[in-house]
Amino acid sequence: MTDVLRIENLSAGYGPLGVLHNINLTVRAGERIGIIGLNGHGKSTLMKAIAGLTGWQNGSIKLNGIEIGGTRSQGPGRYTHKIVRMGLALMPQGDALFHGLTVADHLDSGAYTKRAWRERKQRREYVLGIFPPLQKLLGQPVGKLSGGERRMVSLARGLMADAKLLLVDEPSLGLAPKISKGVVEALMKIDIRDGAMVIAEQNLSLLEGKVTRLIGLHAGKLKGGSVSPDVPLHETAHHH
Repeated sequence: MTDVLRIENLSAGYGPLGVLHNINLTVRAGERIGIIGLNGHGKSTLMKAIAGLTGWQNGSIKLNGIEIGGTRSQGPGRYTHKIVRMGLALMPQGDALFHGLTVADHLDSGAYTKRAWRERKQRREYVLGIFPPLQKLLGQPVGKLSGGERRMVSLARGLMADAKLLLVDEPSLGLAPKISKGVVEALMKIDIRDGAMVIAEQNLSLLEGKVTRLIGLHAGKLKGGSVSPDVPLHETAHHH
């Protein structure tokens, strides 16, 4: 079986700034991987590099065995739509939502590929099964929702695409602990089948015991298959 994601010698950044240094990571079908690190250590940049959204990058990134990385020096996002069509869904940190549009509009907008659009009714039912609170809110403009509800919309929209690789960036960002826990539990309910999920998180305890592997990201470098003790995770609260 092909690895869903295989990253070799990836470096990436913005302008003259290098954020990621020589990253190697293989994610197999059926795996949920947690990338744990403090703010500013490269978690979002890793997600963006996979989606072709960094300022520059070099190194190999293969999605289902097909090269989507390579050397790129400008034009962030130029190939992102193609990468998405190949089976990538990125749920960015924060909630990139349109406040005037309803929850239902947002879900439909996530059904980006032709196949997902054709199947959007079934997809929507599936997604509402994972995030039941959204059922009652379908007609609501997103601007009226709570932070936790907005995060669910953001994640649910990403799920509408029927992607093989789900990248979830900081699902707990800005949410109360109890709400964060609910959001992560919902992510664990997703049936990834022969796909994979990569979750970037500051909060180790949210993912501990729930994901296949935990990997630390510190100063733009990955640390081992589980979080190494030299990454001061208890300091996460102080690095905003």
